[in-house]
Amino acid sequence: MKSDHRHELKTNELAEWLGNLPNWTKENLYTIILVVVLLGAAAGLYFWRIYNRGSTQARQRVEFTGLLNQVSGGKMQIAQAQAQGRDQSFMLLQPAKNLETFAERAGNGRMAALALIKRAEALRAELHYGTVQKDYLVSQTNLAKASYTEALKRCPDDPSLAAAATFGLGLCEEELGNFEQARQTYQEVTANPDFEATVAAVQAKRRLATMADYQRAVVFPPKPAPPAVQISPTGAAAAPFDVTSLLEMNMPLDLNLPAETNRPEEANRPSEVNVPAEANAPAEVNR
Repeated sequence: MKSDHRHELKTNELAEWLGNLPNWTKENLYTIILVVVLLGAAAGLYFWRIYNRGSTQARQRVEFTGLLNQVSGGKMQIAQAQAQGRDQSFMLLQPAKNLETFAERAGNGRMAALALIKRAEALRAELHYGTVQKDYLVSQTNLAKASYTEALKRCPDDPSLAAAATFGLGLCEEELGNFEQARQTYQEVTANPDFEATVAAVQAKRRLATMADYQRAVVFPPKPAPPAVQISPTGAAAAPFDVTSLLEMNMPLDLNLPAETNRPEEANRPSEVNVPAEANAPAEVNR
């Protein structure tokens, strides 16, 4: 079949289809409307989900930032209270609980993992700021370990978050006194090539280099000897002379100085000269 003839046949088929289009449209009008409605609804649902996802993530970022500010603000208040002799380390427990709740309902895996890591850091900070018993330290540190472990499960493919969670597990082991387990965890972080460019890898290397210093017992210097007691000529012990206490009591200092030095007004007074009486009498002139 020649090409011209084939082109003619195709042209006739197209013309025939166009000619039957009005009749076909009338016969399938309801079907066409239904398909158009379904396509429009599907397109609208798709774009709505994209918009809603972006809006939800934006709200979650704002909420997460607020939770982190609660932790940092709590640390500042605890430090101010410590300067006044008060222990308010418990103020970090509520932000840690809020971070746990946020991680449970967060739709983003990376954000949930980061919230769990920050929750574990808040639990550990509460122990560092306060004075706690051994049992409480162990229980809270185990909660922090569980939070780090859950963060690893939420986002295992993110090198930065995975390295931070693994390094946190090493810190927990070290705080529990398991130094050998902590050293192995740090070595795991430094040996992983995926963690090489992360901050946690640098921290792990530094921790391995300084761990031996933290394992040593802390020895405080001896208490200084009291000042020597002065013995008076009578044999009784005399307290050391404190000029500052006398000044605070507004008491005059009697340093047994000569009388001439205690009377400055007399030192400036002109001395008396024994002049003869004749010199003091006016001379008789033109008597």
